[in-house]
Amino acid sequence: MSESIDVERWREELESKRAEKDDFFAEHPQSPVPPEERDGFDGLEYFDPDATYRVTATVERHDEPDVVLMDTTAGREMRYLRVATLEFELDRDDEDLADGTYELAAYQLESPNEEPLFVPFRDKTTGQQSYDGGRYMELSPDRDLDSGDELVVDFNLAYTPFCAYSETFDCPLPPEENWLEITIPAGERFE
Repeated sequence: MSESIDVERWREELESKRAEKDDFFAEHPQSPVPPEERDGFDGLEYFDPDATYRVTATVERHDEPDVVLMDTTAGREMRYLRVATLEFELDRDDEDLADGTYELAAYQLESPNEEPLFVPFRDKTTGQQSYDGGRYMELSPDRDLDSGDELVVDFNLAYTPFCAYSETFDCPLPPEENWLEITIPAGERFE
């Protein structure tokens, strides 16, 4: 983690967001949990908060973004634009987890609306401790990004797509360029 934060405050905010999401899943009419299963729903599974997985990435902005066709869980394809590449470092004390520099592509739908950056990814928890269709992050920078800018990427906010809970949802699958060959034990779990 390259920027200094108040870890206790960060942890409290993260726990609060998780509690709000659990309430949404348990009670909201638009919850992906089927209505007949909501009474038995007692919260999502999460990895323990770990500020090590809150990293600062360097942005490479793509002024002429390539179209990326993402397969979906229903066997369709969705068109996204690869608008940026995010390069970040992970430094772990644990000798079983590799240090190094990694990249993730960030996408947006072909849409005239301002869309957050969509970062679907797989890692070595995928299909083991997290959903076998990968996880997502959405990043909403407070301004237009240029190459060389820095952006906080917090894997503790990585979430499981709704299609993991109900077949009525059709979710894009992370393209191979976003398959990380490392373990990211942060964010939502799904076993």
